[in-house]
This record gives sequence, structure tokens and C-alpha cells, in this order.
Amino acid sequence: MSTTQSERLRELLEPLVSSQGLDLEEIAVDSVGRKRVLRVVVDSDTGADLDQIADVSRALSARLDETDAMGEGEYTLEVGTPGAERLLTEHRHYVRATGRLARFQLTEGGELVARILDVDDEGVELEVPGVKGRKATARRLAFPEIARARVQVEFNRKDEKSHKKEEEA
Repeated sequence: MSTTQSERLRELLEPLVSSQGLDLEEIAVDSVGRKRVLRVVVDSDTGADLDQIADVSRALSARLDETDAMGEGEYTLEVGTPGAERLLTEHRHYVRATGRLARFQLTEGGELVARILDVDDEGVELEVPGVKGRKATARRLAFPEIARARVQVEFNRKDEKSHKKEEEA
């Protein structure tokens, strides 16, 4: 059984990413013209700041320079975070998205947009926003019912701090 380049890179780089207190979420090698781009996506329960990204980028670059994992030829290393509309593929992704709005593609067909309230080993507790003046409703989805889920960007959502200040006033 042969090992793909992405699998070999994951084996090489994951311990370095973990030593920086981050999770290795994704590795992709893409060809852009004659050059190759190695994209590494990292994250943690508390997110990753620019200093952490810079530190892990330097560590990964040094390790790659020590090995022939990228083979001969030039390549560019890009290290970043999953982004605002991240795809939820692992249990930890759902946990990190608690309190966020997500779009769920259901295995039985159809879709649902709801706020993730809680996550356990079997599924998620959701708050489905009310439509046209109706109250929000609670719903539970088991993980097997979810074909795909993605966090949604909310431009006018109040963050927890401003919401608490309004409650205290």
C-alpha cells in the first residue's frame, strides 16, 4: 500500500504543529503554474493568532528544509487557519463552533440553518431561528443525520461581551 505525499507530509508535520499547541486540520499540495504550493491549515480550541501562525510556519519550514518531503523544485509554504465559513468535519470542529450559526445538509435531504448550542458524542443541540415573528425552536441532530455542515458568517451578530453589557444595563 503506497502512502500519498499528503499522508507523508502529515506524518512529518503533525508532531511539530501539536508541539505548538495547535491541531493540523488540513494539508494540500497544489500546482500553480510551474510552482507548487503547500497549504497547511491549523487551529485550536481557542483559535490561532498571528504569532502562533508565524512560529509554526518557521518550524514547518525548517523541518521541510531538512527533508526531501517536498521533493526537488521550488514550492511555497502557506500556513493559515480554516477561515470564517469552515466546514465542520470533526467532533472538535462542532465543539469549536458552539454558539455559531451553521448550515446543515441533511442525509435525508433538505437543509437547515441553526445555531449550535451544545455538542456531545452523539450529535448537536440546535436553536432553529423563528421565521416571520415566530419563536426559535430547539432541535437535536444526531451526527449520522448530518451529510455536511458549514459555519455561516454573521455580520450583524452581537458578540457575547456586548450582549452581556446590554443585559446588565
